[in-house]
Amino acid sequence: MNALLIQAGRVVDPATGRDETADVFVTDGRVQDRPPSLPPGTRVIDAHNRVVVPGFIDLHVHLREPGNEASETVLTGCRAAARGGFTTIVAMPNTKPPLDSPAELRQLDQRAIGAAAVRVLAAPCITRGRAGIEVADLEALAEAGAVAFTDDGATVPDADVMAAAMRRSALLNRLVMDHALDAGLAGQGVMHEGEWSRHFGLPGIPAAAEHLIVARNIRLAEQTGCAVHIQHVSIAESVRLIREARRRSVPVSAEVTPHHLALTDSDVRPDDPRRFKMSPPLGSLADCLALREAVADGTIEAFATDHAPHTAESKARGFLAAPFGVIGLETAVGVTYTTLVLHGLMPLLDWVARWTTGPARLLGRAAPTLAPGAVADITVLDVDNEWSVAPAGFASKSRNTPFDGWLLQGRAVCTVCDGRIVWTE
Repeated sequence: MNALLIQAGRVVDPATGRDETADVFVTDGRVQDRPPSLPPGTRVIDAHNRVVVPGFIDLHVHLREPGNEASETVLTGCRAAARGGFTTIVAMPNTKPPLDSPAELRQLDQRAIGAAAVRVLAAPCITRGRAGIEVADLEALAEAGAVAFTDDGATVPDADVMAAAMRRSALLNRLVMDHALDAGLAGQGVMHEGEWSRHFGLPGIPAAAEHLIVARNIRLAEQTGCAVHIQHVSIAESVRLIREARRRSVPVSAEVTPHHLALTDSDVRPDDPRRFKMSPPLGSLADCLALREAVADGTIEAFATDHAPHTAESKARGFLAAPFGVIGLETAVGVTYTTLVLHGLMPLLDWVARWTTGPARLLGRAAPTLAPGAVADITVLDVDNEWSVAPAGFASKSRNTPFDGWLLQGRAVCTVCDGRIVWTE
């Protein structure tokens, strides 16, 4: 018997509405009622002055393997996730080759098993090769374990192709997730089009490049009945469209990243693409405030990191040529807690829900919980003490974080997946 006692923590469980000081007892991979006496060999973790929550879920992670192992591997990405407090992550398909066949899904599963850290779910391609032309074999991919479909890193440009994919996905009861960006409108843009792009003399990406695709996807969701999920929403107009559609009971959802909640285009430094070049780009202050409001009121029901690792060499090519993307697994808890909870924009229980019950509902999975009988996915958080972001100590292979040197509150100090401690200080 492998037994674990997490003792005297503040237990916060959105699935049950629980928020109280209590023990959490784990045996054989599941949460159980604490027995009158502990079994011999029980490991005890003192959680005084800690918050104990169900394991966090990240809907949007780039693991880069196969094809770009210099930036990240499944092993290093899973270790970064565990250090960040995540027990489940959803892997994006823009690998080389793309994740568009059952064989590729099986290889991902084997790599994740070998990593022996966190649970990795697959969101393979909507279209073959992520080319946007022909719908992939969604039925075979679903049979192989796909939890959703996305061409993330690219948008399916043709509405007819997207509609066909959504009709088939609806029959499979799978979520379609879309990187909402009109490539024609985005052009050669490298940051949000506005005052600051003009100030820096950098080509801008207009807000319409995002919200026009959001509007299209909402229309297709109404036509097909397929649940559509807008990835990394960044624009106030997108929020308005999603809020109105949800009021009409259209099956549309959205996620927001920590960096879009904490930063704006005024923070961009054109000499530092390592930290500030991402897709979608950082929006205006009005966009940032709209995102915070949408998270707080539940219009956006999930956070997601869009963890996008890149090598230092690739990010050193200058703002015009460097790849888009920043990492986020090891800073996500601190950035969102500091930005939203510490500053009084949302209560702790709702914040935990955006990392747990929200993403689980979107994936059609059981809500993570600390109730007896549940799978023991648990994160222990320190939310009281400040810590400094130091990328040199990250488990990720990459260092392209916009939060280098920031002082944050909120971090994982212990992560338990399937009853196993996969990270502890």
